[in-house]
Amino acid sequence: MRHDEMIAKVQALAQLPDRGSAERAAHAVVCTRSERLPSGLARHVAAQLPPDMAAAMREAADACAGADAGTAAERFGLTAFAGRIAGRAGTNEDTALREAAAVLEVLDAAVAPELTERMAAALPADIRALLPVGRAAEETEGTEGTGNTG
Repeated sequence: MRHDEMIAKVQALAQLPDRGSAERAAHAVVCTRSERLPSGLARHVAAQLPPDMAAAMREAADACAGADAGTAAERFGLTAFAGRIAGRAGTNEDTALREAAAVLEVLDAAVAPELTERMAAALPADIRALLPVGRAAEETEGTEGTGNTG
């Protein structure tokens, strides 16, 4: 998927007024998501993204990793995730979460399904709920009423 196409989809899904807002949201989410993923995984994801988004993702992963290229992700939950996105995008936390869901949906469509699954597994449940796969899992668990262990 091309960068312009991704930004247009983010703008539409998040119902943002202009391309600049969609660019800011996408950059904020990509950077923050990179901080929450193991650096090696973030680099694998970046390899499948358009150059602009890939660079932002690699930069954030490298900043978190420091000298250790295989480091684990930073540990933070949904509140910090929303706060970081809001700070980077210049919005409030509620808006940041809405925009994050849109950006994550577009990003998930842009990368290989196995990477989407690995990213979901690396995130805590509260952040994972923003992902399309996370929302689908919650809906499935809610309708089945069984004790899924997945």
